[in-house]
Amino acid sequence: MKISDFLSREEIAYFSRKSDFHAWRLLLANWLAIIAIFVVVAQYPNPLTIAIALLLIAGRQLGLSVLMHECGHRCLFKTSRLNDFMGQWFCALPVMNDLPSYARGHLGHHRHAGTREDPDLGNYQAYPISRASFKRKVIRDLTGQTGIKMLARIARGAGNAMSREKRKSAKPFLQALAVQAIMALVLAAMGYAWLYLVWIGAYLTTFMLIIRLRQVAEHAAVPDLYDLDPRKNTRTTIARWWERLILAPNGVNYHMEHHFMASVPCYKLKEMHQHLLDKQVLADTPECIGYAAVLRQAVVA
Repeated sequence: MKISDFLSREEIAYFSRKSDFHAWRLLLANWLAIIAIFVVVAQYPNPLTIAIALLLIAGRQLGLSVLMHECGHRCLFKTSRLNDFMGQWFCALPVMNDLPSYARGHLGHHRHAGTREDPDLGNYQAYPISRASFKRKVIRDLTGQTGIKMLARIARGAGNAMSREKRKSAKPFLQALAVQAIMALVLAAMGYAWLYLVWIGAYLTTFMLIIRLRQVAEHAAVPDLYDLDPRKNTRTTIARWWERLILAPNGVNYHMEHHFMASVPCYKLKEMHQHLLDKQVLADTPECIGYAAVLRQAVVA
């Protein structure tokens, strides 16, 4: 599929144009949200606020992962230098990821999406699945079993929550540990060392489930997983406001549009979606309203 069959040269240039203002806005908003969640839990520590924090922090961990993904495509900031530095140190390493190895594997996903060579195929190939099977996956995620296995993979350099790509050296893992230590020390210096348990607890449990739901929403039980047309092998989910807080931060739900043209920054994907609708490019493309609708397609009796 050629983008130029659907969009003019001017439209492609407009939607591919980066904005440092919007890049900084999203990055600061994600970190300010994390700080705000920590402040509320520190001031009102009880089972309810901690449970809510485990959900919201996991949503922000996905938010950082999405911004790392944008930097991997070099489409968050205008310059490669900012994408590489901010994407690694303020997006990837806080969630135990590594931007260079992630970008390597993810670009392979784009190159082979719609084929059996897609390196991420194992995340969604088996869907639709039974309710019993999905329930077992959810239990493994929320009890930390998936997260502990993931940490073991990260330690071995065999991939992470966002990619199966192997890292080339131990350096990124040591950098990630250093960033985790800095976060823990900052919280300890403020008298709230225990708050780091909320961060790592969310990472090991709710974040694993959210990552799974994101993978399902993007490519599972789509019209034709082995069609090269992203309108057939990828799904866009219209997220409700509360879903954007947890499951769909930073426009990640507009995934079909991202595969349609990967150079579009996440802060333009919603506009891109509407533009494609207006041009009738998506006239026969089904979309899901909310993530419950996705699960009804991907999880069967």
